[in-house]
Amino acid sequence: QVQLVESGGGLVQPGGSLRLSCAASRSILSINDMGWYRQAAGKQRELVAGITRFGRTNYADFVKGRFAIYRDNAKNTVYLQINSLKPEDTAVYYCNGVFRERPYWGQGTQVTVSS
Repeated sequence: QVQLVESGGGLVQPGGSLRLSCAASRSILSINDMGWYRQAAGKQRELVAGITRFGRTNYADFVKGRFAIYRDNAKNTVYLQINSLKPEDTAVYYCNGVFRERPYWGQGTQVTVSS
């Protein structure tokens, strides 16, 4: 099993930045794919960014260069750097990892973008 714990969310003004962290309970080198999803109120959960254990990344089209996903294998942590935040980025952000073909989710961290 894998436990994923997110942190780093909060209230930020438009144009601001946040760095979200996802700490895993085991080596992330053993987790095939990890990613960040988000779910806004009344909407479906959507993929924001993903990273394989080999470091290959992919992003949703709406990211448009504002987000960056990266990993620190020594800390078993995956990060999501979010820049130029917009009100429409307001959502609960979830970390996801696929381990032995089973998906695991964190509890989520709230990001609110408002002036």
